[in-house]
Amino acid sequence: MTQKDGGLSYVPDVKPGPVVKAGEFLFSAVHLNHAHIYGMCSGLIEAGANLHSVYDPDPNKVKAFVERFPAVKIADSEEQILEDRKIGLVAAAHIPDCRAALGFRIMEHGKDYFTDKGPFTALEQLEAARRKVKETGRKYMVYYSERLHVECAVFASHLIADGAIGRVLQVLGLGPHRLNASARPPWFFRKKHYGGILCDIGSHQIEQFLSFSGATDAELLQARTVNYAHPQYPEFEDFGEASLIGDNGAGNYFRVDWFTPAGLSTWGDGRAFILGSEGTIELRKYVNLAADKERDHLFLVNTDGERHLSLAGKVGYPFFGQLILDCLNRTELAMTQSHAFKAAELCLKAQACADRFRLPEQEGRH
Repeated sequence: MTQKDGGLSYVPDVKPGPVVKAGEFLFSAVHLNHAHIYGMCSGLIEAGANLHSVYDPDPNKVKAFVERFPAVKIADSEEQILEDRKIGLVAAAHIPDCRAALGFRIMEHGKDYFTDKGPFTALEQLEAARRKVKETGRKYMVYYSERLHVECAVFASHLIADGAIGRVLQVLGLGPHRLNASARPPWFFRKKHYGGILCDIGSHQIEQFLSFSGATDAELLQARTVNYAHPQYPEFEDFGEASLIGDNGAGNYFRVDWFTPAGLSTWGDGRAFILGSEGTIELRKYVNLAADKERDHLFLVNTDGERHLSLAGKVGYPFFGQLILDCLNRTELAMTQSHAFKAAELCLKAQACADRFRLPEQEGRH
């Protein structure tokens, strides 16, 4: 990234390319319960990794995966992949309450683990994962895609590190999603399995707060979850919000929900607003509403003026190459283990402390 005129001429560097040669780093995919697995695998492939094999007990999921990645080998079992010494990393998007146990099996076989968010549904799982990392020396890395796989969010991190808006004072995150209830599996609506809205899609928001603000820990100020409009799914939470204050004084408020209107051109109008002591950044991640359907818009305002950067296809996703190198070199370029776990911890604490607000018409339903 280059800078002139106090930040108003920031332009992206050359997009990151492959970090390894063909055959140098092999990975596999297992348990394809969420479509995020496609983004996880695509990111690793673009960074130079070779997708070696795939396993899921559902042949339909495997068939769809092979259609996207036709060179992949189909494994007969999870164990076949775990026993393959050529595999350095296993990527998975299991049902959320199964993610920790799967990760432990992978790590016990000497492989690093790359899981979809949220990585846990209970604090006991997190504490066990911390012990397992120490015991095995393997990585338990998390796909926090709304920062790692969004180019305007990647570039915002560069701007913040370069001092374009001074010290970050507050991060405000909005994470609406489209429900498409009829296409969701039954586990999606069971609290035991998905864990709650704050430790599910709220995990994106808390992770980006820690990352953008530089906080290494935070105190939960308030949290709330509600089922406003889906009584047919009594364990489902369609709205959640929380406020935190970081150990460096930065504040955070976020809202997540399943109320994306049918008329929106994409699955959710995700945004982030970052207040700094010398400027502001707004991220319009997936659409510039009613103006431009292209994703990855960044709006920068600081003492030198205003700027709009359209960043789709211009920044790339350095996380994936850094993760590959971390696995090979046992470094922490992509994300520290403590950061990945702290984001998960705060999500779980927010979920546990959320007041389950019941509307008058919901009283007595449970």
